[in-house]
Amino acid sequence: MVDIKIIRENAQKVQEAAKNKGVEIDVNHLLEIDRKHRELLLQVQKLREERNKFNENIKGKPTEEQIEKGKQLKDQLEKEEHALKAVEEELKNWLYKIPNISKDDVKVGKDETENEVIKKYKEPKKFNFTPRDHVELGQILDIIDIERATKVSGARFNYLKNDAVLLEFALIQYAFETLVKEGFTPIIPPTLIKRDVMKALGYMEHGADEDIFYLEKDDLMLVGTAEHTVVTMHKDEVLQKKNLPLRYVGFSSAFRREAGSYGKDTKGILRVHQFDKVEMVSFVEEGKDDTEHDYLLSLEEKLFQNLDIPYQVVKMCTGDVGFVQARKYDIEAWMPGQNKYREVTSASTITDFQSRRLNIKYQDGSDKKFANILNGTAFAIGRTIIAILENYQQEDGSVITPQVLQKYIGKTIIKPQK
Repeated sequence: MVDIKIIRENAQKVQEAAKNKGVEIDVNHLLEIDRKHRELLLQVQKLREERNKFNENIKGKPTEEQIEKGKQLKDQLEKEEHALKAVEEELKNWLYKIPNISKDDVKVGKDETENEVIKKYKEPKKFNFTPRDHVELGQILDIIDIERATKVSGARFNYLKNDAVLLEFALIQYAFETLVKEGFTPIIPPTLIKRDVMKALGYMEHGADEDIFYLEKDDLMLVGTAEHTVVTMHKDEVLQKKNLPLRYVGFSSAFRREAGSYGKDTKGILRVHQFDKVEMVSFVEEGKDDTEHDYLLSLEEKLFQNLDIPYQVVKMCTGDVGFVQARKYDIEAWMPGQNKYREVTSASTITDFQSRRLNIKYQDGSDKKFANILNGTAFAIGRTIIAILENYQQEDGSVITPQVLQKYIGKTIIKPQK
């Protein structure tokens, strides 16, 4: 959440920042709740002091008058504490509605049409034949089965088979080998998360919870990325400054309803309900997130450059950056079968927005400060497989294996099934 001190001192800026993200908030009403909260907190503190002083002054057996006075103080304190708790909850709920403030260098824009392409890597390959899309290639190579998955699980599911499975594990091995050498701690986190913990991450505000699969009987949610349970593993903890930056690379399956995407990308495995991801998460000192953000983006670029796949880096405007993100970059890989660039990774700084909600601090001398948290995709496996199949395809339907993956997959070419 946004620091209440920032809201008090910069109410108009916070209101404008929310509006730039397409979120309408009533900052004045929130500040009125904050004022009421501070008044009640002061009253409760005074009553507690009065009660403690009263109890200290009782000598021996209390008189009837003292007993009555003690009861009145107790009842009044309980009443004020109950009121304080209610206002604290109301204030928290209002603070939860306020999106993170975008960084000053993030362009003000209404939606994805106003995002900025800030870099391109390689020109798209020109084929001397009409390139196939990944669905057709998947059928020719017998590595993607959508029809049977639809029969078993419904729309937006798929089976990966044969060399697609080897390709997935090659990508995972390559990512982990690369990132562990960079000092990332490897982790396989849970794929189920408590509802209140997911709420604290900030991904359930303003209807976003519609995209999350919820197991009501167990009050658990399926994660949409490994980030959800990697970030939250340090909930209510105090990290040590000497151990920062603390970096993790996590692998998990991810689950999304794809709410609001009706009719979009219904063909193939680009937009599905279940997919696998390798995700990076960093915890850094206050104010060190800009440097770390550049670092995570550089790692994403390194991974795709070594795959030798053309891409562009896109910087999100305020209307597309997201509720919790302060700045976000996407890498969009060229997809010849679609004749367009499509998102394959993102890298975001969340500043201290999530650490305040999750109470993740670090010890800095005698002070405890909220950590800055960042996340970045190493590989969204399905989308990366699409990029490989479509960019490395040959006229006969075979697909050359990217050189960097050949030692993991054990072959230089994926051939059509006879």
